[in-house]
Amino acid sequence: MSVITEFTIPAEAFALEHTFDTVSDVTIQIERLASHSREWVMPFCWVTCEDLEAVTDALREDPTVDGVRLVDSDSDVGYLNVHWNESVQSLIDTVVDQHGIMQEVEANDGIWHLKLKFLDGDAVQKFQTYFDEKGYSFELQRLYDGTAPKEREYDLTADQREALVMALEMGYFDVPREANIEDLAAELEISTNAVSQRLRRANRNLTRNTLTVSPPTETSETNESE
Repeated sequence: MSVITEFTIPAEAFALEHTFDTVSDVTIQIERLASHSREWVMPFCWVTCEDLEAVTDALREDPTVDGVRLVDSDSDVGYLNVHWNESVQSLIDTVVDQHGIMQEVEANDGIWHLKLKFLDGDAVQKFQTYFDEKGYSFELQRLYDGTAPKEREYDLTADQREALVMALEMGYFDVPREANIEDLAAELEISTNAVSQRLRRANRNLTRNTLTVSPPTETSETNESE
């Protein structure tokens, strides 16, 4: 069973510490390419900031970057081609060597957020042990089944996901509300008590699995009658 993990690592231990220290309120999203060449693993990034010129200048002065080129921009979003220095390239190589498949990479407030996929839980443990011994500050934030349907990432049953999506679309979470429990119950064709319980359980699971570290488990609500 494959496993999806979400790790964080501070910029000073990975890349762009200078950039984040120089420019505030900047978010960097890496566009990863499937390539066997180490130089083309993370060659492009989307930068969101009110002052794109300041970010570009900071990147050019950042010791973890060997070169940067602004490819395109629109308002406060820029698309950049970045050439990372050897230390960053080496760390990326090591992540791959430790069987971590990089799926999403984003950084803001001086923290990198990496979504990595592994073959199984043993591979995750070996990854953590390796980098702990090397002194790298990878911190596990979330871990879940990589083969489960989308709702299972957050420990939701299909019914719970349906209730949440329905509530959102009907305006139940709006202020002021555009729909109430009775409206949801009628749409879902269940009792108001069942809707209330389903939403509470869904919100509990969603919060627990997005704001705290959770091990990969079978959905706890699957066998409950809702």
